[in-house]
Amino acid sequence: MRHRELGTTGYDVTEIGLGTWNIGSDWGDVSEEEGREAVRAALDAGVDFVDTADVYGDGASERRIAEVLDEADARDDVTVATKAGRRLDPHGADGYTHGNLERFVDRSRDNLGVDSLDLLQLHCPPTEVYYRPEVFEALDDLKRAGKIDHYGVSVERVEEGLKAIEYDGVETVQIIFNPFRQRPAELFFREAARRSVGVVVRVPLASGLLTGTLSVDDEFPEDDHRNYNRDGDAFDVGETFAGVPFETGVRAADELEPAVPEDATLAQFTLRWILSFDAVSTVIPGSTSPEHVRQNVVAADLPEPSARQHERVREVYDAYVRDHVHHRW
Repeated sequence: MRHRELGTTGYDVTEIGLGTWNIGSDWGDVSEEEGREAVRAALDAGVDFVDTADVYGDGASERRIAEVLDEADARDDVTVATKAGRRLDPHGADGYTHGNLERFVDRSRDNLGVDSLDLLQLHCPPTEVYYRPEVFEALDDLKRAGKIDHYGVSVERVEEGLKAIEYDGVETVQIIFNPFRQRPAELFFREAARRSVGVVVRVPLASGLLTGTLSVDDEFPEDDHRNYNRDGDAFDVGETFAGVPFETGVRAADELEPAVPEDATLAQFTLRWILSFDAVSTVIPGSTSPEHVRQNVVAADLPEPSARQHERVREVYDAYVRDHVHHRW
């Protein structure tokens, strides 16, 4: 698999990484061994960038990653990015203090079994945090103290990403981008590239909508965010189905099928479409299925989407999705 530079971090990471929200929480019942198997499958397929967070399964995701890295003797071969901030209760800007951030970092260091975190990302903090220089000064202090090697942010909105990259220490931005969330390809990608900021794309398959396997009759377990967060009752609704109403998203996914190459799935086409944007450093689909993990990796080797395929994606976005999401995120 090809590698791309992750901003100015010095890491060259695989174009397809692994997101591990699925193996921690909010996606129904996933056993510890299923979580480990997903990570093993990714490493076996050549993935060397793994993304997690301290709140995924209350640290379970971090610990499972550490277990697999140790058993594979792959500590020096894999970049692990984690996140901090969502442990705050209430989750408000005032909680983003040096003391709290250091406490979260220390906990993640312990979960991952490392002296210093490869990459720490603020975990979708309130917008006000981006206007508090002292938060980023705290991250600089933690870097100088040897507790983190690099830091970035995970954002909900384009505007937050644009503000974050005004801080010199921010080397990466994680953002939602896919055929149903196209706004980052406008100003944000251009500015990130201009500043040599790495871009990590999350929620690439819109919570499964862009796999092409969901139908309007599908139901999800009570502990699956695709059930309980459809209206944003638990966290930003843009994290669930990329903010697109479920039934609308299913119809839009059906309309994308004619753009999919004959020997590929909609999920694979989607991942390759995302990688056709040069500003993207890596894309992190998540899955608990080893077979799906392997299929995701294969997507990087698909041909570059044609002009007609890009046009079809734009047509579907404009017809079905734009009015729901473009102005919000």
